Amino acid sequence: MSASLASVLSMTKRTTAETVLSTRALNRATLDRQLLLRRSPMSALAAVEHLVGLQAQEVKPPHYALAARLDGFTPEELSGLLADRSAVRIVTMRSTIHLHTADDSLSLRPLVQPARDREINYFRKGLVGVDLDRLADISRELVEAEPRTMKQLREALSVEWPDADPQSLAVAARCKLPLVQVTPRGMWGRSAQVSLTTVEHWLGRPTEPAATPDATVLRYLAAFGPASVKDFQTWSGLTRTRPAFERLRPQLLTFRDESGVELFDLPDAPRPDPDTPAPPRFLPEFDNLLLSHADRTRVIPPANRGRTWQANTVYCPFLVDGFLAGVWRILGDALVIEPFGDLGKAQREDVTEEAARMLQVMHPEQSYDIRFGTVLP
Repeated sequence: MSASLASVLSMTKRTTAETVLSTRALNRATLDRQLLLRRSPMSALAAVEHLVGLQAQEVKPPHYALAARLDGFTPEELSGLLADRSAVRIVTMRSTIHLHTADDSLSLRPLVQPARDREINYFRKGLVGVDLDRLADISRELVEAEPRTMKQLREALSVEWPDADPQSLAVAARCKLPLVQVTPRGMWGRSAQVSLTTVEHWLGRPTEPAATPDATVLRYLAAFGPASVKDFQTWSGLTRTRPAFERLRPQLLTFRDESGVELFDLPDAPRPDPDTPAPPRFLPEFDNLLLSHADRTRVIPPANRGRTWQANTVYCPFLVDGFLAGVWRILGDALVIEPFGDLGKAQREDVTEEAARMLQVMHPEQSYDIRFGTVLP
């Protein structure tokens, strides 16, 4: 028996059939794989690859996400990857913008294309009479001639289909084509409005063969496991993926969570002792740690579910002892921290120390006060 498996058996409850992983055991395993249990010496490019991308609806979150995870990271490092096209911003998982390595953008987008095709169905009423293959061809010509904003794409496509809904036309183009946001969009301190071209045109090479579901499951488990089939589907936006897990079953370990849900994992993946210390971490809004499982209790206590959202505003979360413990925001000349519950003196000191570190990494040229107060309205 391997040392890692022996550790799991000693730290979890046993049933007659399978090992049950406690919520804390799942928390520590996930934090370790997310590079949040201890900061990693990885390069930004290696981390983006390991994490299978970073959620990136907004410009700043990927930079903050890596600052929480990497030792020696600077925002300029990630900006440099975007500038030299080693990384790109593209719609992939869950129909949201992710920042991926160039290689992953070429292979993961074809994998999730079926989900993008299904997305078009929500806009069918605005696309009556539109030949989608022709729309894709025209859109490709437009964005490869020069990068276009969504407004420019809507206007150009409306000339061809004046009776169609302009927004539906542009969304269909985004679904049909692997469109990337060209720089300086996404670069730290230099961002601009969204302009789009195809990933093939931007990178100067054709789309790779689609990543296989099996290989992607293995990568997901390495970054987010142990996890269930539903967890993987929540993260990827794909459906009907159980056959991939069944094909992989002989080479995976299986567990149960405390609700009895079957979990899969890589045999040699880290599963730390549940009592392993987890330092505070400041995360950006939309961090994949909080969005990539069907059951998010491994990170979000039930009492704190939904508390990072208010109306249409999403707030930045922070972790204490590995779990969501409150929100933070830079307001004027202060970083304001709002815990969801009481923090002990030592915890407040650790949170303040981590906040100071984060500010030094992300805003070394500015001076901010750090205070506990009210962020949520």
